[in-house]
Amino acid sequence: MERGNYTLLTEFILTGIPYPLKLRTFLFVFFLLIYILTQLGNLLILLTVWADPQLHARPMYIFLGILSIIDMGISSIIVPRLMMTFTLGIKPIPFGGCVAQLYFYHFLGSTQCFLYTLMAYDRYLAICRPLHYPVLMTTKLSFLLVAGAWVAGSFHGALQAILTFRLPYCGSNQVDYFFCDIPAVLRLACADTTINELVTFVDIGVVVASCFSLILLSYVQIIQAILRIRTADGRRRAFSTCGAHITVVTVYYVPCAFIYLQPETNSPLGGAAALFPTAITPFLNPLIYTLRNQEVKLALKRLVCSSQKSSGTAPSP
Repeated sequence: MERGNYTLLTEFILTGIPYPLKLRTFLFVFFLLIYILTQLGNLLILLTVWADPQLHARPMYIFLGILSIIDMGISSIIVPRLMMTFTLGIKPIPFGGCVAQLYFYHFLGSTQCFLYTLMAYDRYLAICRPLHYPVLMTTKLSFLLVAGAWVAGSFHGALQAILTFRLPYCGSNQVDYFFCDIPAVLRLACADTTINELVTFVDIGVVVASCFSLILLSYVQIIQAILRIRTADGRRRAFSTCGAHITVVTVYYVPCAFIYLQPETNSPLGGAAALFPTAITPFLNPLIYTLRNQEVKLALKRLVCSSQKSSGTAPSP
């Protein structure tokens, strides 16, 4: 790559999200609480799945534990840097740090996308083919599928990071966003970005569209199977095992489609939408799965009772 007569950037400044200055302290505390609760909530889910023998051998909850790890990772990559934009002074992010942030965000984000698809397939087998489920979805197979999701996500993240940072960056170093993401960083490139924008649109579009189509197909089959259940209690239990997954998939996919699959704009709505997959969804996932999944709630109760017995404290009536 020829450098020409310009100085390549060695750091970037993230401008953050637009906000009234009088809300600086409130927003810092708000996102600090979001971050802490996200880590604690996902850690609680992870420990519950790991500690409960009725959960940690079942593929659906293996997937849920991995989802908690991903949520903790995405939150740690994005939210602390976002909080720094609410403090006084300019705190640049090094060029290498920007590369790492973009890579790990797309690595974990695409892995999450694949994982949601695996969770939908698992629910399809459990509800539509219950007699064959223990044979078709074994613990070994679930770990192999998770490993495949990690590898595919790593490849996707590496592709996006290499394509984005192969370009020269010079002139302004202000990224008009709250983290180093592809559309915002590409605006600073001192070269033609047409190929990058096309590859990004196609690559992310294929991943999102294919995963969403497989999830949709799975749930069409699931809903048809549930409607054939004769008892209302049976239908309710079947829906309860899928309701949490449907909710988190909706919260995840709608903002992602808005951010990456729309024509190039610099609308503040893009930044607001990006808060969902980066900060809000990782915070909401533990709440959704504990409030809407009966088995997780029962496992949490068993975990609390077990800890109370081991500490010699009688459970409250």
